[in-house]
Amino acid sequence: MIGRRLRLGVGARYLTTAAVRRGDLAGAAETFASTPRKTTADYNRLLAGYARAPGGRLADARHLFDRIPHPDVVSYNTLLSCHFAAGDVRGARELFSAMTDRDVASWNTMVSGLSRNGAVGEARALFLAMPARNSVSWNAMVSGFAFAGDMGMAEECFRDAPDKEDAVLWTAMVSGYMDAGDVDKATELFQEMPVRNLVSWNAMVAGYVKNSRADDALRVFKTIVRDVDVRPNESTLSSVLLGCSNLSALGFGRQIHQWCIKLPLSRRITVGTSLVSMYCKCGDLDGACKLFSEMRTRDAVAWNAMISGYAQHGHGQEAINLFEKMKAQRVKPNWITFVAVLTACIHTGFCDFGIQCFETMQEMYGVEPRADHYSCMVDLLCRAGLLERAVCLIRSMPFEPHPSAYGTLLAACRVYKNLGFAEFAAGKLIQQNPHSAGTYVQLANIYAVANQWADVSRVRRWMKDNAVVKTPGYSWVEIKGVIHEFRSNDRLHPQLRLIHERLDRLEERMKAMGYVPDLDFVLHDVDESLKVQMLMRHSEKLAIAFGLISTAPGLTLRIFKNLRVCGDCHNAAKLISKIEDREIILRDTTRFHHFKGGHCSCGDYW
Repeated sequence: MIGRRLRLGVGARYLTTAAVRRGDLAGAAETFASTPRKTTADYNRLLAGYARAPGGRLADARHLFDRIPHPDVVSYNTLLSCHFAAGDVRGARELFSAMTDRDVASWNTMVSGLSRNGAVGEARALFLAMPARNSVSWNAMVSGFAFAGDMGMAEECFRDAPDKEDAVLWTAMVSGYMDAGDVDKATELFQEMPVRNLVSWNAMVAGYVKNSRADDALRVFKTIVRDVDVRPNESTLSSVLLGCSNLSALGFGRQIHQWCIKLPLSRRITVGTSLVSMYCKCGDLDGACKLFSEMRTRDAVAWNAMISGYAQHGHGQEAINLFEKMKAQRVKPNWITFVAVLTACIHTGFCDFGIQCFETMQEMYGVEPRADHYSCMVDLLCRAGLLERAVCLIRSMPFEPHPSAYGTLLAACRVYKNLGFAEFAAGKLIQQNPHSAGTYVQLANIYAVANQWADVSRVRRWMKDNAVVKTPGYSWVEIKGVIHEFRSNDRLHPQLRLIHERLDRLEERMKAMGYVPDLDFVLHDVDESLKVQMLMRHSEKLAIAFGLISTAPGLTLRIFKNLRVCGDCHNAAKLISKIEDREIILRDTTRFHHFKGGHCSCGDYW
């Protein structure tokens, strides 16, 4: 009988540990409850699970801790971690002060927790007071300063650290400089590292992506796969796939997918979700749908990625259908889900459904509306022409409206030619960020449409006085793994003569089909013939023409732009898709447009 109890106890402990490792806290608690004779170590196992859970599960952790007959220093240290994970710094301080027995891990937990919760000065004071320090102590302090953005103090602490070959220490510095935007310094430190591990390489990949150098991130990933004795993990793949999305590098993303299939990693939810997101953002919605349908398990993040994908591609009804299916499978929607659903409503004109979602999300699902949801509602109302109602919503927000709400209103004012609301929105945007070029350009566009050229000149002088530099618009297309960039009136591309010849022929055929250049999209007071020529040299049209002369007839073209597509290019792309009998997929900063047979997936509602 005693032997059987021992075997049951060992089995229960093994199952509890396994459940904690995979994040199944309900299963861990159930197995823990069935353990015949519980030791302090058994309590600590479940306590560690609460510490690792999002938010720290502090209430559950405290309840469990209070039931431990003889808590040891590990129990106290783990509960400290729960306090910090929940953001309860005061509770952590009180617990630490009450501890009669502390080890170096206790002090390290406090130093790290205080740093991560913005109390880096207090963390340093504790660090200096520590009776003994180890490598974890130094790492916690360097990471704390780096996390706080104080790279000067991080550098000083890094130099004083006794172990000069600690990869964790070096990686903290690399990540800190990447977070601070000093990519060159981070790269220099990485190259000087005496020892590197996978976390070090991941810091470089993620840092490059964060600092808009996705091409360097992809280069580092290739090096990892080809030359380095480490194997990429979920974090590596999430970062590099985000880099593919930012570059619209569908070909490379597909290569990564093929590489993943050979590994057990491909079955992880995070990897599958990153791949779905990559396919969506690179314009291959069919690939995303296929992969999503093959996923064995899906969490809310995976559902959100697919719903967002449908929304961005203009498939609003499919997005809403998937939202209903998500609820039917008892996956609880979160705030990101509702941003995705409202975005779907925006891009397909489902105004009533969007209003209903917004008004019931808190009551039915416990999701409190955030700034993102309000911004979506402003966009939805503006696209429906309800500008006055949108302004009322902006004024009634329980917090300072996000700049995107004013930006949406300003853009709508151009469509509905409402100068009064335009000046209101522009004034608010300039007040929030006087150096944002987009606001001035939008306002100047609205004045230009109204032929108020004196006001256009006034806005330009305003920009000059505030030292505002306009972000240049450009488009790009990937041909055989090479990305070709175009700016309006591009003069640098080696095949420019062929591109212009193709555009000239297309212009003739488009005009024969009724195309009339929309001169409202030329922000210059110049001769009409010159306006037409400038329109035909917009970056989107140059990229489309190059794609046509560089690929076989019938192949889908994928074009990308760093700003919103202009209305004239949108009309031209519809006609070109019919003339060439091709699908043209164009992604701008707002959504995807699928042009086919003279129509667009947005139904001109964009």
